[in-house]
Amino acid sequence: MMNGHIIKPRDEADVVETVQWALGKGEALEIVGHGSKRGIGRPVEASHVLDLSALSGVTLYEPDELVLSARAGTPLAEIEKLLADHGQCFQFEPMDYGPLLSGESGSGTIGGMLAANLAGPRRIKAGAARDHVLGVRVVSGRGELFKSGGRVVKNVTGYDLSKGMANSWGTLGVATELTFKVLPAAETLNTLALRGLDDEMAARAMALAMGSREEVASAAHLPPSVAWRFLDGNLGGEAATILRIEGFAPSVRHRIAQLQARFGSAVRQDILDEAQSRQIWREVRDVLPFVKKGDQRAIWRVSMPPMAGWRMVDEFRRHAGVDAYYDWQGGLIWLRMEAAPEAKILRALIARHGGGHATLVRGDENVRASTDIFEPQAPALAALSHRLKQQFDPENILNPGRMYEYPAGV
Repeated sequence: MMNGHIIKPRDEADVVETVQWALGKGEALEIVGHGSKRGIGRPVEASHVLDLSALSGVTLYEPDELVLSARAGTPLAEIEKLLADHGQCFQFEPMDYGPLLSGESGSGTIGGMLAANLAGPRRIKAGAARDHVLGVRVVSGRGELFKSGGRVVKNVTGYDLSKGMANSWGTLGVATELTFKVLPAAETLNTLALRGLDDEMAARAMALAMGSREEVASAAHLPPSVAWRFLDGNLGGEAATILRIEGFAPSVRHRIAQLQARFGSAVRQDILDEAQSRQIWREVRDVLPFVKKGDQRAIWRVSMPPMAGWRMVDEFRRHAGVDAYYDWQGGLIWLRMEAAPEAKILRALIARHGGGHATLVRGDENVRASTDIFEPQAPALAALSHRLKQQFDPENILNPGRMYEYPAGV
């Protein structure tokens, strides 16, 4: 089971044994699946790596019941192929951090999907991983195995600890098996692109589209500085505000026509076909315009009120060189810094423009060690997080320091 300082459990019992062993030794564990998101967060100070990659395989899939269970180390790529073969998907379309951080796509796991609470451009309609998880089996930092939730879509069993594992980044427990709700994939997908809008006009156009009756699934804005990096350069260098319409083919055609009429002839409009649409929304989801071999410029992920994001970016440009584009109707902003990350300035501007949070997604080890990677918590929330950590991992042996500093024996 052990290979030097790398511990590779074969099954759930091995995970329990390993955590109990580490607890008895007072030595910390770094929890990894395939390592696709290992570069997010502060460097973990741990004596051993708990590698869950061998804890793999789908344990239950009932397409008619819209339920799938898999061991934590199961690659998402394998699960998504299985779902696609049955005309289904994770409706929240989890992003793939691999290209941005390691250059490799398809290496994320279902356990990492929940730990990072992944979502994609459909987030504003479909939610994130925490909104679709039904159950989870977890080994806590106390070396205890517990189960939360179940394998039914309608779960009324009180407080669902499985949602508490979302966005915990392996600091509360080691997930061994997870159960998710799955949904039918859209039959047809097209995209309406409004061309040449500035950031303010685009924010208003996206709000209008999302508030319409046309059931727009996703809305994003690609300023000129990034637009040319999409669709292999075929989108051109003019700003594009893209609106995703999906469903049955006749409905998609009708709704696009309605949107075109709503925006009128004052703005040039393009329609992207299904292949182009799938490509561009994958590129938006996985931040592929900021992926370049050897490029290690810092990248921030900022979430804030949609109508405030462009104002914050406009003011931030006066302080730092930055490239940006907008997802989630403008509520998610991807920033690539031209120089060292200006964390204090960025967070001050976010607070000034309506509040939100910023996460440093990519940065070298020195930057990660000296920067608040995740948004600093308000005192009341920090106290709650501390109490939760005490309940699940009192000796602070799981991914210590990755999110926030906790002393040993919290």
